[in-house]
Amino acid sequence: MLKALLGYAFVCGAFASAALIAAPTRAQDDPAARAQLCGACHGVDGKPVSAIMPIIWGQQSNYLYKELHDYHSGQRYNATMAPLVKAIDLPNLRKLADYFAAKTWPAQQTNVAAAAAPPAATMCKACHGQNFEGTQAAPRLAGQNYDYLLATMDSFATDQRTNNLDMPGFMKALTEDQRQSIAHYLSAL
Repeated sequence: MLKALLGYAFVCGAFASAALIAAPTRAQDDPAARAQLCGACHGVDGKPVSAIMPIIWGQQSNYLYKELHDYHSGQRYNATMAPLVKAIDLPNLRKLADYFAAKTWPAQQTNVAAAAAPPAATMCKACHGQNFEGTQAAPRLAGQNYDYLLATMDSFATDQRTNNLDMPGFMKALTEDQRQSIAHYLSAL
């Protein structure tokens, strides 16, 4: 899965970089114009081009801004995201986060009904909300892509991602099977 993630990151990065170079300077302060760059990976209709990419349309603004800020500061790294985000100042990152948060979360296109919540998912409700639709403090998980959810949980469990103080401990306390079960459940909501 890591090879696939790196491959998609390279392809998306190449498209986004080309779009960034081609973007008119006056459009740089327009969140809608900037969002076109994001569509190369995250989808122009809110549906990512790959299941390993997160859905960002309708995601919590504070969460989106935190992640963009972390890429900007270097606290979080991704070969595609970091260079793109570093080229944007913080006020415009806030505008971009607000722009995507104002979008509607894309409709689920699966016929798989969510099973009963795995017992281990209960701990997630404290931050992510009773229905896993996010809060001011944490992102929406309901309906997020399975591959992205699992990769994110695994990256916290293995200390590859450390830009959240609580998540590494929570994810390390879970088995691989528990993380998979939670990811299946949340993606089907």
